[in-house]
Amino acid sequence: MIFAKRHRVLPGFHLGLGFTLFYLSLIVLIPLSSTFLKSATLGLDAFWHVITAPRVLASYQLTFSASLLAALINTGFGLLVAWVLVRYEFVGKKVVDALVDLPFALPTAVAGIALATLYSTKGWVGSLLAPMGIKIAYTPLGVVVALTFIGLPFVVRTVQPILEDFESGLEEAAMSLGATRWQTFRKVIFPTLWPGLLTGFALAFARAVGEYGSVIFIAGNIPMVSEITPLLIITKLEQYDYAGATALAVSMLLVSFLLLFAINLLQWWGQRRHGGR
Repeated sequence: MIFAKRHRVLPGFHLGLGFTLFYLSLIVLIPLSSTFLKSATLGLDAFWHVITAPRVLASYQLTFSASLLAALINTGFGLLVAWVLVRYEFVGKKVVDALVDLPFALPTAVAGIALATLYSTKGWVGSLLAPMGIKIAYTPLGVVVALTFIGLPFVVRTVQPILEDFESGLEEAAMSLGATRWQTFRKVIFPTLWPGLLTGFALAFARAVGEYGSVIFIAGNIPMVSEITPLLIITKLEQYDYAGATALAVSMLLVSFLLLFAINLLQWWGQRRHGGR
């Protein structure tokens, strides 16, 4: 039996895989490998001393805790924004939909200046919160605000296509069987959204961990208080301490990889558990 040769628009597997590995090596693997090699010049004791300095540990705590909190906030409100954009029709919907992508297009430095101006004690929002004893600009809370701003589109744009493709007939069937709105959402809708929500959360978290431009203007950069790890890396680079900068970069890379691996493992478990039902 003679099989017709399948014609493909793109190159075949072997050529495509070769180009893929070459591109990933050039863009990702080689730069990361050079980072590890440069940090290795410090030696184990010096490397450990750099990444465990009290000022560095304080920056780790702020960077990862603020990134995690911002990603969690974006997961909740990103789902709400995506739900409104998909399920409802209203005047100015296209404008709101375009505004979601604003953090993608806006330079991070511009976003940082705008947020610092808005949330300072003399800004439009900050002046209203100051009498209540709430200070946002130049505090760790300002870091969370900046990271929430830049991470929202990742969740919205990940969940929105899933909601658009969701079959409304499943909701109607659940309602006809006597399910409440909460039961319909929890048992029917949420399992479908769960993988997308986790993906959006992971993307928002990863983006927040490496954010620099929008944070430094609103954080205040006070050592041991509102100083993020990317700022310490830039500071060491300005001091020509390349080995110390790469040591901090490697430590952040390892922690971020472990956290993202845990998130992907949770996503895989959720898909397997949902698929087994």
